[in-house]
Amino acid sequence: MSRVCEVTGKKPLKGHKVSHSNIKTKRRFLPNLQKKKFFLAEENKWIDLKLSNEGLRTINKNGLMSVVNELRKKGTKI
Repeated sequence: MSRVCEVTGKKPLKGHKVSHSNIKTKRRFLPNLQKKKFFLAEENKWIDLKLSNEGLRTINKNGLMSVVNELRKKGTKI
C-alpha cells in the first residue's frame, strides 16, 4: 500500500539522518496519513480516503463533494 495522500498527493521525502559525528545515512520522512471514512450524502454511500492532515483541512474548507469531483476529474476511482 503506497503512502500517498489521495487529496494533496503528498509522498515520502528522502533525506539524511546526521549523527553527532556528522555521518550521514539515508532515511525517509513519511507524511502524516490517516484513513478516514466519509459519507457522501448526494450519492448515499460511504467512501474511504487516505489523507494527510492538510488533505483533511482541504475537505473541511472546500467541502467533501467538491474535493471528490476534483479527484474524479483527475481519474481517481471513488
